[in-house]
Amino acid sequence: MNTMTTYSGRKFDPTQMTPEDVYIEDIAHALSLLCRGGGQLTYFYSVGQHSLNCAAEAKARGWSKRQQLACLLHDASEGYISDIIRPVKIYLTNYLEIESKIMGTILTHFGLDDLTEEENLRWKQIDDEILELELKTLLHGEENREVPQLFSVPDLAEHTPGEIKVRFLQEAERLGVHGSDR
Repeated sequence: MNTMTTYSGRKFDPTQMTPEDVYIEDIAHALSLLCRGGGQLTYFYSVGQHSLNCAAEAKARGWSKRQQLACLLHDASEGYISDIIRPVKIYLTNYLEIESKIMGTILTHFGLDDLTEEENLRWKQIDDEILELELKTLLHGEENREVPQLFSVPDLAEHTPGEIKVRFLQEAERLGVHGSDR
């Protein structure tokens, strides 16, 4: 059986996902419960909170709502197939193919499947820069890590998954995710 069941009760094969299978509440719920860094952090800090920080950084830089939404959703595939730490993910080529296919489906659903190379580089830059701050702040032995200058002050405080889910959905709505997308 290759079917998954999401928080909202949708059932589908994640390797055969369609844009109709994508639901923002499933993404927000799952990302709020996934811990960054394989759980090796000093306290629980979710992928959802990371995504909110990335979107806030894009907003602080004066980037468009479209770019902010791309930052908010850049890890959305992990809401369906979980998070793998970067040092391992690079060796999992089949995982990367599946992740890319799911991410493409999600981007199509939200009208972001035509992101330019520059737009993709922008969200990747923010993702990397926020990661550096997270590593310095949330991992033992990384206190001396150099962190790039950010335009925002990322929220690295400990929050409950429920709080992050609500904030994620509010941010998605602010960025234009409405109606059947929600």
